Amino acid sequence: MFTVSQRLASIDVTLLQFIGAIMGATPEPFDLVLFGGTGDLAMRKLLPALYRRHCAGQLPPDGRIIATGRSEMTTPAFLSRVEEHFAETLSDEEFNSPDREDFTQRLSYQQVDASDVIGFDALGTALAGREQVTRVFYLAVAPQHFVTICQQLHAHDLVSANARVVLEKPLGHDLASAQRISEQIGEIFDEDAIYRIDHYLGKETVQNLIALRFGNMLFEPLWRREWVRDVQISVSEQVGVEGRAGFYDRTGALRDMVQNHLLQLLCIIAMEPPASIEANAVRDEKLKVLRALLPLSGQEALRNTVRGQYRAGAIEGAPVVGYQEEDGIERQSRTETFVAIRAELENWRWAGVPFYLRTGKRLQERSAEIIVNFRDVPHSIFDRTYSTGHPNRLVIKLQPDEGVRLHMLAKSPGDRMQLRPVSLDLDFAEAFQQRPADAYERLLMDVLRGRLTLFMRRDELYAAWRWIEPILEAWQESGEPPKPYTAGTWGPAASSALLGRENANWHEEA
Repeated sequence: MFTVSQRLASIDVTLLQFIGAIMGATPEPFDLVLFGGTGDLAMRKLLPALYRRHCAGQLPPDGRIIATGRSEMTTPAFLSRVEEHFAETLSDEEFNSPDREDFTQRLSYQQVDASDVIGFDALGTALAGREQVTRVFYLAVAPQHFVTICQQLHAHDLVSANARVVLEKPLGHDLASAQRISEQIGEIFDEDAIYRIDHYLGKETVQNLIALRFGNMLFEPLWRREWVRDVQISVSEQVGVEGRAGFYDRTGALRDMVQNHLLQLLCIIAMEPPASIEANAVRDEKLKVLRALLPLSGQEALRNTVRGQYRAGAIEGAPVVGYQEEDGIERQSRTETFVAIRAELENWRWAGVPFYLRTGKRLQERSAEIIVNFRDVPHSIFDRTYSTGHPNRLVIKLQPDEGVRLHMLAKSPGDRMQLRPVSLDLDFAEAFQQRPADAYERLLMDVLRGRLTLFMRRDELYAAWRWIEPILEAWQESGEPPKPYTAGTWGPAASSALLGRENANWHEEA
């Protein structure tokens, strides 16, 4: 005979189990084949992310990770390399966890070359008999290998009914190449089995931005042109090309950062409330934002963009060479390492509100943040002597520290009505007292669970390239080189002038 409290407890347990099942707390059994498994991304990000999810108990016992590479190597030799990188990447507590030995039991290595039939035959042998489990092919390789690998997988009958493919950026060099890659891969994988990954969308703060916007009523009435003066999205890096010279000199900051990371952040800031958190509901709204971007071409593109390239300077007191002196960079290169853009959206919510986008290498600080500057009060009742005149401002910090800060004015203590800026701070690490999941941890788990919400759909990719291409063409036709800026500064002076036309400043200059 159960008491009422016992029955309620039983119901609670059952309900939690049901919720856990529908939310997919633990994925189904899987085989994750990691192409480029010995590369920097795999060693520094992907394998540590999977290890942390293993330690958190979120990977099923029957989940295998098969790393592939062109090098001839045994699995024990591969595991030794993983251990060396884990010692550098993980904290002492994580590295010395008793779970590490269990995790290595999931790992194996296969020598596979994109053009080597024998390598794919061996991979097929490793996967044989497991056609019913979730099969994920993660392509952590150069984009020129995407199509070839997918074609080889198909030719060797490795694309099972439960197969998914993960594509790292960049997805093409322009619209035509992006379409070509997507169409050829689309002949092998259905669209809902293609995961175009953008790690910025996996950051804890971006998730909280979605919660902030659509889980609370506080900001929704203000989230529009009547109350917002401008929006700034800024991603600054202190590093240079860091061994990516060959790739970066062909790519530049606009393709490398703006076409994907910054435009995706803009979509989340500006999109209308979706009907649900379901993947296509969210991605439909993001697509509307991309299609609403005011086109920038010709003189309008030149007037509303700034491209720069760093020269020799110093980062935190240490001297650094200029971009053209970096190893592997062509002398007289005109590749931009800095971009600032003034963008607008042609829709009812945002018409007339400038969206300022900025990204660059060798800047003063490593930082990624979104700033929503609200309009000032229409009429101040306070004596100007005592009023600072600062507008309200919402700062969403993505890195290095994740959090949200709301700036406002309050009375300074004393017998006079004097206002001064104060802020309400939400530090995620302090508020939740736990280590936030790394972006790749979240995104890898979403791939294993089959959740597409945080991944770019094909039509989103095309819309982003359609907006970016005319800017690239305007730069090319102008013949103007990038504006120089000293390493360790905030970029070319023209970047500040871009905002100065509307009496605005970048956040760090305010």
